[in-house]
Amino acid sequence: MKVLEREPFTASNSERPILKRMEGVLNVEYKENCVPKLVGPSGEEIRLPRSVFYVLRQIVFHMMQGKAITIVPVDQVLTTQEAADLLNVSRPYLVKLLEENKIPFNKVGSHRRIRFSDLMDYKKSRDTERSKRLTELTQMSQELGLYDL
Repeated sequence: MKVLEREPFTASNSERPILKRMEGVLNVEYKENCVPKLVGPSGEEIRLPRSVFYVLRQIVFHMMQGKAITIVPVDQVLTTQEAADLLNVSRPYLVKLLEENKIPFNKVGSHRRIRFSDLMDYKKSRDTERSKRLTELTQMSQELGLYDL
């Protein structure tokens, strides 16, 4: 079986009832005395490791919300276009961030490469800063009487 890296997966409308059932089954805490199992087409049962159980729960949660899922190893190295796509920014803007040393990168020949984990660190920092600024702006608007609840 070939594993597709960075291939987005989405659930079809016909899969949604099954995903809903899966969501209910997976919305519990993993217990060593009651381990979930994967049952293969031939009936073979395999105990799911805790890590796989929680990853599966995350996948089902996001697919239920209609989101596409891509599985990327943390140590994966991305091209500038792949990194820009993940941040939902243009490639030239991403290159500017790299040149300003806001995101670590390596050069392979003349090509920049970004570690997925470094990109996610930047994204988390950016999102935290945005949230903080939005909260400040909301507070200022309330103090000035410009914001009705």
